[in-house]
Amino acid sequence: MKKEKNKLFLGPVIILIILTIIVMISSAILSWLDFDGQKTAIVNGTLETSLVIIKNIFTVDGIKYLFGNVVTNFKIFEPLVLLIIALIAISISETSGFIGAIAEPFKKLKFRYIILFTMFIGIISSFIGDYSYVILLPFMAIFYKKLGYNPIIGIITIFLAITLGYGIGVIYDYNDYQLGQLTELAATIDVDKNYKFTLFSNLYIMIGSTILLTILGTILIEKFLLPKIEKHKVENGEEQVISKKALCVSIITFVILSLMFLYMLIPNLFNSGILLDNEQEVYIAKLFSDTSPFKEGFIYIFLIIVMFSSWVYGEFSGNIKNSYEYSLGLSKNFEGLGYSFVLLFFLAQLIGILNWTNISEVITVRLVDFIASLPFSGIPLILVLFIIVIIISIFIPNILTKWILMSPLIVPLFMRSNINPDFTQFIFKVADGIGKSITPLFAYYLIMLALVNKYNSDSDFKVTVFGTMKMILPVILMITGLWLLIIIGWYIIGLPIGLRGYPTL
Repeated sequence: MKKEKNKLFLGPVIILIILTIIVMISSAILSWLDFDGQKTAIVNGTLETSLVIIKNIFTVDGIKYLFGNVVTNFKIFEPLVLLIIALIAISISETSGFIGAIAEPFKKLKFRYIILFTMFIGIISSFIGDYSYVILLPFMAIFYKKLGYNPIIGIITIFLAITLGYGIGVIYDYNDYQLGQLTELAATIDVDKNYKFTLFSNLYIMIGSTILLTILGTILIEKFLLPKIEKHKVENGEEQVISKKALCVSIITFVILSLMFLYMLIPNLFNSGILLDNEQEVYIAKLFSDTSPFKEGFIYIFLIIVMFSSWVYGEFSGNIKNSYEYSLGLSKNFEGLGYSFVLLFFLAQLIGILNWTNISEVITVRLVDFIASLPFSGIPLILVLFIIVIIISIFIPNILTKWILMSPLIVPLFMRSNINPDFTQFIFKVADGIGKSITPLFAYYLIMLALVNKYNSDSDFKVTVFGTMKMILPVILMITGLWLLIIIGWYIIGLPIGLRGYPTL
């Protein structure tokens, strides 16, 4: 990477501490100024408005929360748990040589096609939700390393692909279903009682966007990121035995285990469907509802399949000599990643305080009221929503939380401007991904930073929150431009967005 000297660098942990202090002070100031907002929600089929106030962290209740929930905030921080389990699986697959064997055929491809493959995998992987980050971020680092390229390229490419393409891949996820239910509720409340959301309502625009984003993302990463990142040379000792026989047996093991778990996801067969939430009506909800055994256990299922497949490869190839080596191999990828746990600890405290004070919620409902007050329609209204969602996503990365706060007013507003609710939801998802790609409040942005730091071999290059953001910003801005062209172009031309309609009603 390019060397930068004689500059003041603030490490990510210090940035998080500074942001936490800013939030705490802001909660006091905004509370004294009686800065509040009116939240509109749908309750029992009607719109209800309630007052949301900002709570001062420097009160008795605030101090109690501050010191009484430190451990709780960290324990319930889901990205931490998912990362730990995923790292165990990735570690043993690296130790056994399984990833190296998978990477071997790709060595024949030009690097451009490797990036193209990474972009495509990242975009379509959003159907497994946040699991895509914890699995693919460390995997791609090792994958690129085995190919002889700088792992940092793989880490940043897959992060941008997942985040900027989150929710627009051609495979639908549970977030699409949940967002759609909220969209339908908001649309039918006082505009169109007959509106029904379907998962394939945005199919055409999603397919087109996936293709365009994959191609443009590859071109931009080649042009703007590769020149900034030095080529990585594989160190001595990284080479492992590549065995076609071991790979074949491992793949067979992987497929058999996958089919066994897949059988548990098929309803209405003999002793099948045991990992589904059969209280739900729609299949995707049976898979990913909060009470679904599959959703809770997906990362554990992934761990079991990878552990067995890697053990098979290690045994047949001779890369793993005994159970002791196998046991140690389960933790190999944790080396150099203690930093990620520190980052996530401080982020968990920051998010906890931000949620307790209601600052993010008040800012969001204020911005939603601002959109609703504008005398705009058509393209100006679309642009305003796009920008506002990006801003809100910086404070609230969670896509569902945002749409709960926004949909009761935004969906009817757009319908009255003759814009299809399905198209409105698509615009929201696109802007959400852009906002998450530039905020340190997004847990997976910090995990990406920690992985970049692990593989950074340039002692003069400091991995910082804003330094990394500056490096990837040209790609993000140009992809943002692409998104605006797609959305506005689709709207103007009036192409069908899916199986059930057009951008306009």
